[in-house]
Amino acid sequence: MTSPVGTGPYRSQQPPPPSGPPAWDGPPPGDPNPVRPGIADQVKALSSRLSIRWRLTITYGAMFFAAGALLMFVMYSLVGWAIKDAWPPLGDVEPYIQEFWNSKRLESIEVAQTYVLQRSLMALLGVGILALILGYVVADRALRPVMQMTATARRLSDTSLAHERIDLQGPDDELKELADTFDAMLTRLNSAFDAQRRFVGNASHELRTPLAINRTVLEVALSDPEASDDLKVLGRTLLGTNARHERLIEGLLLLARSERDLSVRKSVDVQDVVKTAVDQLAPFAAEEGVDVEYDLHPAQATGDPVLLERCVSNLVENAVKYNNGSGGKVWVRSGIVDGASVVQVANTGILVPAYEVDALFEPFRRLHADRIESAKGAGLGLSIVRAIVRAHGGTVTAVPRDGGGLVVTVRLPGSAPATTPSAR
Repeated sequence: MTSPVGTGPYRSQQPPPPSGPPAWDGPPPGDPNPVRPGIADQVKALSSRLSIRWRLTITYGAMFFAAGALLMFVMYSLVGWAIKDAWPPLGDVEPYIQEFWNSKRLESIEVAQTYVLQRSLMALLGVGILALILGYVVADRALRPVMQMTATARRLSDTSLAHERIDLQGPDDELKELADTFDAMLTRLNSAFDAQRRFVGNASHELRTPLAINRTVLEVALSDPEASDDLKVLGRTLLGTNARHERLIEGLLLLARSERDLSVRKSVDVQDVVKTAVDQLAPFAAEEGVDVEYDLHPAQATGDPVLLERCVSNLVENAVKYNNGSGGKVWVRSGIVDGASVVQVANTGILVPAYEVDALFEPFRRLHADRIESAKGAGLGLSIVRAIVRAHGGTVTAVPRDGGGLVVTVRLPGSAPATTPSAR
């Protein structure tokens, strides 16, 4: 182990060897002679890019302008008819006087209609802009229940299904029916998740008893001084297999526990959690010939310290297990980044394809290994990490490290004083 907390060569380095995913050169070059889409296609493409709020606003405004244009046409016609009907007759006069009187009537109708048309267009423009603003506000209010459902769906996880509901208030309309249907679906999902967790927990507990009995019987048989060498070799092999099964059961129990809502919530310094986990795994790292360097800074978070310690232990243990062996390196750091408590673990190792990274967080998934051939673990380490981080309201991401290995970053909601050095 090297680099005491906050000191050592690792502290003075720039951001550690993990440099993230390889750069992407961008999309392939386009056609040198592209076909320009028609106006109808451009309008369709534009409408498909508009949000539902803007589509409702534009529809509301278009309908208002159409109704305003129809009203203008009606008023334009009514003004002409009104002047024509109200124009007083001259009676029995000379024809040229009657012709002059009729020309004045037509001129008055034209002037009045022109005046009404100009003023109506100005009024329609001003009121139309106001109608667009009001249409946006109305669309926003109409979509507010949908936005509430969307926000609830985003916050939901398998750990918050038990107490998170939309519970939309209001009249029994279509939106209320949709929200109630969504709430009923969440209730069914919560029941399904609870049944799955109970099954995993019960099955794991039931399996621990026969495994403990098997271990005891094997240890008693191996302690017999009259046992043959073949029996001792077989006993040690069976003990190893039994130990692997016990680790698998413990992993399943921890995974089931991690996927429930937290029963313990207290303020904890992530720096202390990481330091404890690294110290516990120091003998294992020395046995594997892997050098662990760390740069730790205070980072407060709220959660279960035992689960957080197991989360970091799994990350460091995986980084040591899946390393280059003797001469390999593991980098661990913690601190505050952008207001979040961050733990990052990086290691040397084999090259990991970027498309395989997400699958490593699934239970019983390993890189280039199936469930039987791999003896390094049960394939639950990163699954437990993800479950614990999600239970704490955080996120965990992994990217391939340039030169081989992984960079796993855990972000937990937290805060730290402004003077706390960052681990960026």
